[in-house]
Amino acid sequence: MSSNTINILFIADIIGQSGFDITASLLPKVKQKYQIHFTVANGENSANGKGITPYLYQKILNLGIDVITSGNHIWDKDKIYPVLDEADRLLRPHNYPDLCPGKGIFNGTTNVSYVPISVVSLQGKSFMYPIQCPFTTLDRALSEIKKQNNSRIIFVDFHAESTAEKIAMGWYIDGKISALVGTHTHVQTADEQILPEGTAYITDAGMTGPMDSVIGMEKSSAIKRFVTQMPVRYECATKSPQFSGVVITIDTDTGKAKQIERLQLRS
Repeated sequence: MSSNTINILFIADIIGQSGFDITASLLPKVKQKYQIHFTVANGENSANGKGITPYLYQKILNLGIDVITSGNHIWDKDKIYPVLDEADRLLRPHNYPDLCPGKGIFNGTTNVSYVPISVVSLQGKSFMYPIQCPFTTLDRALSEIKKQNNSRIIFVDFHAESTAEKIAMGWYIDGKISALVGTHTHVQTADEQILPEGTAYITDAGMTGPMDSVIGMEKSSAIKRFVTQMPVRYECATKSPQFSGVVITIDTDTGKAKQIERLQLRS
């Protein structure tokens, strides 16, 4: 690795206890192998598959994760609401109304070399809640970052259902941020790339959790729900955990990405 680059690790949606356990097991090895300078993880499903609690927020940070992003499930455990206003390293999507607790931007530095870095959590609108436009919200977020942190390195977790919306956002923001990583579907896509103006992109980083499942949920309950159309209660699965995500190498002088690599690891 060149002295003017840093490596960012993004850990895809951590699902339940099995997702936490495999993260705890593999994270030190991954950090060492890829010489990681900064780690971001999506933690909105860490509480048994839905939401995050104050206890889990601290446990995930204690693993050596620098910032936790989220999505629509950030609201599933109401005990996290008061924490959101105080937590600098737990982000809810920035395009929820200002009346909602928490914030969607982290401004800080890397742990090594203390390079300024900003992280934005953002949520899509297609097939999801009709919140504020993610495109114009990200434009405003970049203006805020320029005033507050002036980071060249800007990482965005775009939590969205629609593949087309994520791809459109990639082209829309190419060259203005270092990386746009999609989350929410829990299925890792094979389209990782560096866009023409230097933004690293992947439509979805997948999930860190039980692969013997239906996107993290027990197969029997998920299948019954689809077959019967009844409101069957989902249960978080536990078997065959996998650690998924991406490692992105970024030039600290320009903020442009040099490389992106997908990860799918078993313990």
